[in-house]
Amino acid sequence: MSMHPKKRTGLGAIIAALCIVIYLFALVQAAVRIYFNIEENRSAAEQEFSKITAAALLSGRYGFMDERFISAMNNALAASNVIEALIVTGPEGEYAFERQQGHAVTWVNNSPRFINKLGFSNQGYYNTLPINDLRNANIKAVAGAYNYSEIQKILKETLLLILIGFALAFFTMLIQILIGKPEGEKLAAGVNERTTSAYLNEPQKLSNIPETPAHESASGPAPKGLYSPRSDIGWEEYIIDRLDSELHRCASTENDLTLILMEFADLTNDTMFKQAAAEAVSFFSSRDLLFEYGKYGIAVILPGLDLETGISKSEKFHQRVMVKFPNSAYTASNFNIGLSSRSGRLLSAERLMLESREALSKSKHDQKTSIIAFQSDLEKYRAFIASQS
Repeated sequence: MSMHPKKRTGLGAIIAALCIVIYLFALVQAAVRIYFNIEENRSAAEQEFSKITAAALLSGRYGFMDERFISAMNNALAASNVIEALIVTGPEGEYAFERQQGHAVTWVNNSPRFINKLGFSNQGYYNTLPINDLRNANIKAVAGAYNYSEIQKILKETLLLILIGFALAFFTMLIQILIGKPEGEKLAAGVNERTTSAYLNEPQKLSNIPETPAHESASGPAPKGLYSPRSDIGWEEYIIDRLDSELHRCASTENDLTLILMEFADLTNDTMFKQAAAEAVSFFSSRDLLFEYGKYGIAVILPGLDLETGISKSEKFHQRVMVKFPNSAYTASNFNIGLSSRSGRLLSAERLMLESREALSKSKHDQKTSIIAFQSDLEKYRAFIASQS
C-alpha cells in the first residue's frame, strides 16, 4: 500500500509562510514607493511652474506674446521635467505651448484645453500674470503624475521579488518530492515507503479475501436507466461491467487506469449524499464513470490515468470536500479514499475492485491517513499469478 499522510511537514508550511511574506513585502514596498514618487513629482511640478511663471513675468515686461516671450516660454517648458504643457491667456486670446505637439492640449472652438489623461496629475497649476497694464493675463499648466523611469524601476524590482518567492516555492517543492522518493523504487509522491514495501511483498494476502463486496449496497429500487435518482450518478450494480469494459479498452491501447473508491462516513441523509455526488461529477467531469458505492460511497473510474495522478486528484478532491462540507472539516478521517490502478497488468474488474476496497478499508482504520493507494510490483504480481496457475 502507499499512504498519503494527513499532516504536511512543517517545512512546507514555513516556506509557504515565507513566500507569503515576500509577496506582501513586494506589494507593500511597491505601493509605498509609487506613492512617494507621485508626491515628489507633485513637488517638482510646483517648483517648475513657479520658475516658468517667473520667466513669463520677466519676458512679458518687454512684450507680451512677441517672439521673445514665445521663445522664453518654449525654452522654460523644454527645461522642465514634469510640466507637460502651458496655456497662457491674454487680452487677445489664449496660447498653448507643449513639449510634445498634440500630447497634452486639444482645441475646442479655437480655444486650447488640457487633455484629461490617466498619466497627468489631477492637480491644477494656475497663476495670474500682473504684466504692465494687461488685464486677464494668466498662465495654466498640466504636469505628469509619475516619473515613468522610476515607476519602471519600481515595477521591475517588485517583479524580481515576486519571482524570488516563486523560485523558493518551486525548489522547496522539488526538494520535498526528491527526498520523499526512496532509492531503487518508484513511488507516488507523498507515500510511506515502509507500508508500501510490506504489502508489495505479500500479494497473497489479497488472494485469500473473497472477491465479494465488503459491504452491502444501499437498499433501494432495482436499477432503472443509466443514473440512480438518489445521486444522479451510475447505479452500483453497473460498476463491474463498466470497469471491465474500460480495463479491456485500456489494455488494448496499453494505457493505465485508476479506480477510486471513497466513502463519506459522516453524511446523514440522501440530500447530503446527492450534494457530494454533484461535487464529484463537477470535479471529475465524467458522470458516466461515476457510480454509487454502498450507502454513502462513490466509485470513480479514471481511464488513461496512472496511480500517481490518481493520488494527486484524490488529494485535491479531498481538500475540496473539506471546504464544501464544513461539518467534515474537523473530522477529515470520516472521508476516506482507497485506490488502485492497472499498472500494466492484465487483471479483472473484480481484482481491481478488491485492491481498491482493501485500500479503502485500510484508510478507514489508519489514524494517520485518509487516502491509501494499492501499488503493485508488476514483476512480483506476474510471479504470483504464475504460481496460482
